[in-house]
Amino acid sequence: MDAFTRLTGIAAPLRMRNVDTDMIVPKQFMKTVERTGLAAGLFYNLAVAPDGSRIPEFVLNREPFTHASILVAGENFGCGSSREHAAWALHEFGFRCIIAPSFAEIFRLNILKNGILPLTLPTADVEAILEVIEADPHRTMTVDLTELTLTDGCGQTRTFAIEPAARARLLAGLDDIAWTLQHAASITRFEDHQRTSLPWLYRPPIPS
Repeated sequence: MDAFTRLTGIAAPLRMRNVDTDMIVPKQFMKTVERTGLAAGLFYNLAVAPDGSRIPEFVLNREPFTHASILVAGENFGCGSSREHAAWALHEFGFRCIIAPSFAEIFRLNILKNGILPLTLPTADVEAILEVIEADPHRTMTVDLTELTLTDGCGQTRTFAIEPAARARLLAGLDDIAWTLQHAASITRFEDHQRTSLPWLYRPPIPS
């Protein structure tokens, strides 16, 4: 995944609480195991009318939010099922950071593993940020993962917290597998030693 160090971009306001993963990407888009093509299903039931046309009132169908890389939403974002397709759809659209007062835990872990920063702030701060966006949608915000700061479009800087291990993975651009493979030499040495000390573990099974 791409490293996350410092992000400056348009922030899209989504004034909704308890946004579940079926709302983020409906079940009919879960027929694939590929990470591409899912942006078309992002918030599909909110963004697309029954006749297939885009609903102009929906925030992500409006400029400049069609180019947003930051999403600002209400509490308990990502609740519902554990589908990782929701993280894939958000990432393919272009989101690298989601700001909310709270996240569903499985969803939070899923987006971290896909290079998206879940940035948690108090409700009052999220509300203030939403007001900044709505006053001037073209203002950009800057998220600095190195300094753990968020600077809104009016120049106010807020600090945020994230687990050190998650921060390190994002800064390095490494998912769990890539992070583990940093220790490939040690893993190989362990396996070689085990083959010598416990050879019976590696014998082929006896045919039944």
